[in-house]
Formats: sequence, structure tokens, C-alpha cells
Amino acid sequence: MEKRIAVIRESPVELCKILKFENIAGSGGEAKCMIADGRVKVNGEVEIRKRKKILPGDIIQVGDIQIEIRGI
Repeated sequence: MEKRIAVIRESPVELCKILKFENIAGSGGEAKCMIADGRVKVNGEVEIRKRKKILPGDIIQVGDIQIEIRGI
């Protein structure tokens, strides 16, 4: 599993934006489709809300990529 750390300057951040900024999805639209299809987990639970508010300490998983969210 590939583990990454994403640092956010402001919180909360929408889930779809993090997927886009971390290059998991090529566009916001692709990120929203990935979420709607149930391919994204937040803190171990499948998340289907595209605008789910992500905070420092959250862990996002897409396939074999895991992203830990940290604040400044």
C-alpha cells in the first residue's frame, strides 16, 4: 500500500478537492464519480458524499493509496 501525507492549510476541505489535488483523480468530475461509485473510504468507511468535510487526522483510502491528512 502506498502511504501519503497531505498537509492542508485550511480546514475543512471537501473530499473531492483532496482527490484532485493529490492527483488521485484527473479532475473534479472524475473525483466525484469515484466517490459516487463507492471507491473511496474515509476513516475506514465507504464515503459517498462528494463534499464530505475532511479534517486533519482523517485518513482517505482509494484502492491501494492511503492519504493521511495533517494540518499546519
